[in-house]
Amino acid sequence: MDNIKLDERLNRIEKLLLSSKTVFSFDEACDYTGISRSYMYKLTASGEIPHSKPNGKIIFFSKGKLDNWLLQNKRKSTAEIEKEALNYTLKNKKV
Repeated sequence: MDNIKLDERLNRIEKLLLSSKTVFSFDEACDYTGISRSYMYKLTASGEIPHSKPNGKIIFFSKGKLDNWLLQNKRKSTAEIEKEALNYTLKNKKV
């Protein structure tokens, strides 16, 4: 097996292992979210991203809270908007 295929398989295995954890270290949270280390430091320093510092030094992240944070400010698809508009007009139709 060549090195490129081996690296790809190793990356897939690492991602599978990471997805089974419920609490991430700082570096794991960066890998999980795809956010750079410098931007993640900025987010934690400003309190914009949920995190914990149990001993005041090391930063930890809850996978569930990260997922919720990543999915905030959802944008509706065109189909969802059209469906809501149709439901609204049918519900508020004047006779």
